[in-house]
Amino acid sequence: MSSHQNSDQNQGRHFHLLAACGTFMGGLAALARELGWRVSGADKNVYPPMSDQLAALGIDLTEGWDPAQLDPAPDQVVVGNALSRGNPVVEALLESRIPYTSGPDWLAREVLRERWVIAISGTHGKTTTAGMVAWILEYAGLSPGFLIGGMPGNFPVSARLGQSPFFVIEADEYDSAFFDKRSKFVHYRPRTLVMNNLEYDHADIFPDLAAIQRQFHHLVRTVPGSGLLIRPRDCPALDEVLEMGCWTPVLHLGDEREGVTATEPDSGWTAFDVHVAGERVGRLRWQMRGEHNAQNGLAAIAAARHAGVAPSVAIEALGEFRGMKRRLEAIGEVSGIALYDDFAHHPTAIAKTLAALPAGRRVAILEPRSNSMRMGAHRDALPEALAGADRIYLYVPSQLDWAGEALEASLGEKLTVARDTDALLDRLASELQAGDQVAIMSNGGFEGIHGRLLTALRETRGETADE
Repeated sequence: MSSHQNSDQNQGRHFHLLAACGTFMGGLAALARELGWRVSGADKNVYPPMSDQLAALGIDLTEGWDPAQLDPAPDQVVVGNALSRGNPVVEALLESRIPYTSGPDWLAREVLRERWVIAISGTHGKTTTAGMVAWILEYAGLSPGFLIGGMPGNFPVSARLGQSPFFVIEADEYDSAFFDKRSKFVHYRPRTLVMNNLEYDHADIFPDLAAIQRQFHHLVRTVPGSGLLIRPRDCPALDEVLEMGCWTPVLHLGDEREGVTATEPDSGWTAFDVHVAGERVGRLRWQMRGEHNAQNGLAAIAAARHAGVAPSVAIEALGEFRGMKRRLEAIGEVSGIALYDDFAHHPTAIAKTLAALPAGRRVAILEPRSNSMRMGAHRDALPEALAGADRIYLYVPSQLDWAGEALEASLGEKLTVARDTDALLDRLASELQAGDQVAIMSNGGFEGIHGRLLTALRETRGETADE
């Protein structure tokens, strides 16, 4: 394959990433290392888990934006979309004649150009569905390449080149770089495209849903006529995207006659029958929970089928799928209190996460940290999203000025608002009880509250980590 043939010519060349510790950029670093580049990177905060993965790969990291990191000059600089004009190293880069590009552009040129790209897009479920597709192809012996915006439980890394034509990519609609405001996914040129869903998000980038839909249609325009679009049957926002023009066959999940459907689920969607084009092909029993994950699984089965994997084999593979880090990930149990870590930060994702919790008192611990949340774009939808929780603990940092009183008026006594994590931990340690199913939801580190809460619960209940 060309990517492996290029490894010799890249030997000794220096590849430097700005904003290296995000999951996407960290994945690029791993791919560049496989391609033979000497890789370094920098970020404002060098933090796990990506810093650990990069260190294991022998990739040097610099903390901060000192322009001295560009001396001696790298052969290639990839600029993450978190950086903008005014940043010291960005200004130094622009004054230099060092070649620079965006992450998506580099990926498209150096890795994806001759691959069968399977792209997973949508507002929700991208990471999990991409992990499922990569694992199905691996289980089927196809050794795919992949770049996933999270850590898949079935693989030791979030990105690799692979040994086959297939490359699975989490296709994000966020912008590419300060100098390229197109969505990342426009660069990827998929042959198989999953569009899981579409809602308004990324209020810091897009003024409205229509702006996101235009980017999705740019993506649709790049899929060849011999490719395949996979989408849910009921999503009006995607209907409007495809009404702008579609030149590729479309498979509708949930279409009982021609699509991929699920029937006869158990109460937690931990088992259900799978039908393809009206024919039952098997029963999937797995460790995942929730109807939303079942839909992710159907999309993965459909995408793998387009790549040549029989649905029966895909069902076997998903039966051994170990999930993704921070996607309803069980992180511990103390005195009958079960804790889960989840990346949910959009109202729809929050509601689905709560609905997927096992039976018991459902407790939501939420940090409204995303840019859209901070800007108040989801303020009106948040009370309904949290309605499925029996108890809600909301962390409201000082810079978030809308969340406290407005939500207290809507959610009443079941809501507790905390202004710092120490106070929040004190309340949780004293108020959580046996049988609670606790979802800790944030798209950031949440000041390490996950491990701190486990420790606090063990201390207050006299347990040790081994019990």
